[in-house]
Amino acid sequence: MSYTVAVRALCEFTARQGDLDLRFTPAPTGMEGIAGHALVAARRGAGYQREVPLCGQHGSLTVRGRADGYDPARRRLEEVKTYRGSLERIPANHRHLHMAQLKVYGWLQCQALGLAEIELALVYFDIGSQRETAFADTHRAADLARHFEAQCDRFLAWAESETVHRQARDEALSRLRFPHGEFRPGQRRLAEAVWSCAGAGRCLMAQAPTGIGKTVGTLFPLLRAAPAQSLDKLFYLAAKTSGRRLALDALVQLRERGGAAPLRVLELVARDKACEHPDKACNGESCPLAKGFYDRLPAARNAAAGVGMLDQANLRGIALAHDICPYYLSQDMARWSDVVVGDYNYFFDLGGMLHGLTVQNEWRVAALVDEAHNLLERGRKMYSAELDQGAFRRMRREAPAAVKRPLERIGRAWNALAAAQGEEYRVQPEPPGAFLEVLQRAVADLTDFFGDQPEAANADLQQFYFDALHFLRIAELFDANSLFDITIASPQGHAGRPALRQATLCLRNVVPAPFLRPRFAATRATVLFSATLSPWHFYADTLGLPSDTAWIEVESPFRAEQLAVHVVDRVSTRFRDREASLAPIAALMGEQYARRPGNYLAFFSSFDYLRRVADEFAARHPGIATWEQSRNMDEPSREAFLARFVPGGAGIGFAVLGGAFAEGVDLPGDRLVGAFIATLGLPQWNPVNEQLRARLDAIFGAGYDYAYLFPGLQKVVQAAGRVIRTEHDRGCIYLIDDRYARPEVRRLLPSWWHID
Repeated sequence: MSYTVAVRALCEFTARQGDLDLRFTPAPTGMEGIAGHALVAARRGAGYQREVPLCGQHGSLTVRGRADGYDPARRRLEEVKTYRGSLERIPANHRHLHMAQLKVYGWLQCQALGLAEIELALVYFDIGSQRETAFADTHRAADLARHFEAQCDRFLAWAESETVHRQARDEALSRLRFPHGEFRPGQRRLAEAVWSCAGAGRCLMAQAPTGIGKTVGTLFPLLRAAPAQSLDKLFYLAAKTSGRRLALDALVQLRERGGAAPLRVLELVARDKACEHPDKACNGESCPLAKGFYDRLPAARNAAAGVGMLDQANLRGIALAHDICPYYLSQDMARWSDVVVGDYNYFFDLGGMLHGLTVQNEWRVAALVDEAHNLLERGRKMYSAELDQGAFRRMRREAPAAVKRPLERIGRAWNALAAAQGEEYRVQPEPPGAFLEVLQRAVADLTDFFGDQPEAANADLQQFYFDALHFLRIAELFDANSLFDITIASPQGHAGRPALRQATLCLRNVVPAPFLRPRFAATRATVLFSATLSPWHFYADTLGLPSDTAWIEVESPFRAEQLAVHVVDRVSTRFRDREASLAPIAALMGEQYARRPGNYLAFFSSFDYLRRVADEFAARHPGIATWEQSRNMDEPSREAFLARFVPGGAGIGFAVLGGAFAEGVDLPGDRLVGAFIATLGLPQWNPVNEQLRARLDAIFGAGYDYAYLFPGLQKVVQAAGRVIRTEHDRGCIYLIDDRYARPEVRRLLPSWWHID
């Protein structure tokens, strides 16, 4: 069985050596790199060949790639690398890797053209000065062949073991058993839909109620389909830590009970959660786990490959046993794992690692998107950018003298924008070209400064630099799916001095569809699942799903008699009516608690509203235990809040709709017997949301529904889903607002609910 590897992946495996060195050095953006390659090619002669496809064989190993350029007249093959700043700051181990790649390309070209020798040129192109520095030499084909064979031989043992692993994995998955014996009601239908879409190579949107086992119900059929569909990887993408945990638990069950023991599973976690030495920099001179990282990586990789479940704890243990960084070991193991469990951003973000590896290695992948209703807001944030003038001014005061002038130019341009705007908030037709030009020039100056004096940069200056780069990158993508707005704030002056107006500049994505569409196209199949994906066209439109995306709504396993749903339409929770709503809501909650003491959740639209109702309730019912969600709760505080919901307990937890306790919380049995939802969940009315409504209306003709109604009711249904978790649970929900009586609102509530 042949194993295929890209030239870049081959050399990254065989030719990397020395320290992990992530000291900050300015690097070109992807767009700048593409432009740099194009400029170098444009300087060559008419017969110059760009992006030369090459392929070669060594034993059972197939190596393929694209050389940057070839000049037939000179028999010169070039590998172009773009950089910023000083060429001397490119680490020696990086140059070693670049040359190893070029030599592999050189042999493949000699083989393809029957050449006895070839000139190889490693061309470094400075994006700032647009100068080229070439390291060129003539190489005999026989020498290049030996180099090629040496790299392949170093890789072949691994490739052969990976081939054996793949065969064992596929054999096990073709016989995979459902780990729970029987499917839950609705779970089989979900699994069949996932299986069919994997076979057809289509995307699927699946709305399935909480409690049917969506995680294992989607993982099982996709894994079972993997051998027939020749899938290389399965990505399980979650919005929250709780989603990752559920996926890892399900994969343990599939490995242990379903017969998928050969399956190699990797959990990706954020760098700040995996770092062992947060007080040290990521380089061999500072961190002991970066020193000699690439020299010790092969042994750690071999050890990790032998452990089926590479969750955070297991991977950390392996990394520390080999004295290397756990986070960067996980980055390497993403290439060699069958299932990767991680956050949305690893695949959907502009620089998403898993998407980049998929394209680079031409992997055949499938993706599962957990709690997919969250992808819209997460996608908007990924493709938005903001610059805060207040933070900029604080940074500028402490900036090194060498960069004062470019920062002052930014400040003047920024002040001009603020002075030209009379009102507090305004949407502009497009980003201001003059400001972007000043920002671009300043970024170039900062890049040169960082390249020459990296040790002189402070954290705030670096953060502004990164923010400015991201802002410029998002500005390049600006179109009708985004807004550019300016918000003016006037903070208090000091010592009799007038306050300076501060302008926050925001490139605000409204519809992430154009950016997410290529991500879906990169997969064999993507399954988006959630308890709240209605109406389906809202998510299909805003996420950019393919036109042939399938839709399934799985029937609920729960009976209407399990859940008493009451609409309280005599109360308005609108902002203007909140004072009048306090007493009726507190009285209603007390009456229900008296009828059935137990644990309840009460959801409100804001912390202020929550606080006022909680005070009213405590004054009326001092004997009933209450606890409240607070702003910016840390993980231990959230765990303490949920720990109050013990079996047989009694009390009311007050929370904010759409917050940490409104979804992803599992409180089965009598740990939770009811919920009060005192809001329609509509996003707050403000100038920003009104601009979102107007833009969505212009694009889809349904601005109010897309900006307010659909997102609001999605939060309500998610919160209500905390009450009934198993077929044995019973509970009640109170929907408190007169608008719940409207037909257009009722249509968005679950069909299995019986509302009285």
